[in-house]
Amino acid sequence: MSPASAPAARVGRAAWRAALQRWLPGREVALAGSRRALPVRDGSHVASLRPARLADFDHTLVLVVLALLAFGLVMVYSASVALPDNPRFARYTPTFFLSRHLLAIGIGLVCALAVAQFPVDFWERRAKLVFVVAIVLLIVVLIPGIGKVVNFSRRWIPLGVMNFQPSELAKLAIAMYAADYMVRKMDVKEEFIRAVWPMAVAVAFIGLLLLRQPDMGAFIVIAAIAMGILFLGGVNARMSLLIAAVVVATFVLIIAFDDLRRERILAYLDPWNPKYVQGKAYQLTHSLIAIGRGELFGQGLGASVEKLHYLPEAHTDFLLAVIGEELGFVGVATVIVLFFWLTRRLFVIGRQAIALDRVFAGLMVQGIGLWMGAQAFINMGVNLGVLPTKGLTLPLMSYGGSAILMNLVALALVVRVDRENRSLMRGGSR
Repeated sequence: MSPASAPAARVGRAAWRAALQRWLPGREVALAGSRRALPVRDGSHVASLRPARLADFDHTLVLVVLALLAFGLVMVYSASVALPDNPRFARYTPTFFLSRHLLAIGIGLVCALAVAQFPVDFWERRAKLVFVVAIVLLIVVLIPGIGKVVNFSRRWIPLGVMNFQPSELAKLAIAMYAADYMVRKMDVKEEFIRAVWPMAVAVAFIGLLLLRQPDMGAFIVIAAIAMGILFLGGVNARMSLLIAAVVVATFVLIIAFDDLRRERILAYLDPWNPKYVQGKAYQLTHSLIAIGRGELFGQGLGASVEKLHYLPEAHTDFLLAVIGEELGFVGVATVIVLFFWLTRRLFVIGRQAIALDRVFAGLMVQGIGLWMGAQAFINMGVNLGVLPTKGLTLPLMSYGGSAILMNLVALALVVRVDRENRSLMRGGSR
């Protein structure tokens, strides 16, 4: 290089360095041939004092939730479009359930965005209040004139735009309360009387209220959430096995002394028996017929026959059967994979929070994971004939305003926990 061209080269390198600095803000850039080698810092190792703005939550988690909501919306419309042909629903339009479901999703998303604005500490301080509110609503729904009776069950409180089901709030409330309870009882978690007994009493009281509706399915999910959080919170294996044995024995006694539930179990064990096929096993047999007709790729979207007044509650508890008939094994497998990924991701986020010494947040998120996973597993098991028939919807997908609302609010708390986890791991504040 000639002496005359050296100044021009230095000016050129300076110009390129300035341009790259504008394109890569926050990074120091080194160019070949420069006198001073400046290190380029990888963004994953930078400790920022400010929380990240764009990438501070799990985008894949949100996309999976939105995919389940969209899939459910399409299938609810497909499963309910023919209901007005039934005299029971003659006053409804073909899009009635679609519009109501869409309204519930809209309300749920607005509430979820509002909930996500508050830090987890805010919800931790109010965990006991949420639990008390849930218990009060479970009592209120049993009052004649307030609670709405549908199919011989008093489970809903009419609120105009939707019928609210307090048991859905109770699922979130028990996840929050049990997580807060374990944080407070961490020093005595090895003592049965002081650590387990108070929670057992609380769950038993909720169970009595739910069985009065009756809603045994919700009781099973709530018991699973509470037991899971106690185990994940550090209660030893012997205590956990004892609790599980007591819970199972309780359910067995309930079934043994309840003629209706005992008949359901017998029908589940032998659904094609002429004694049950037109009675207690009617839903199960038609669900199995629907799934059998779907084979590998299904009959085609909208081409279900069983939804044409053969399969009761096709748009709620038995939505998976319609998916199986119309989209086949591929459709059912897709739903199973999405819920498996969702449940696993919730547990990973919870584990990250606990590793960051945020025990309440971690246990609450894992409790929500138990809720989503257990309820989806039970619903799928019922549709496939693996489990006895229970009135539990498929989370995020089945028709049901309060269920969609509380699912989205719970997942908004998960997104908030994940956002705070990411901020702390980057060295920022919550």
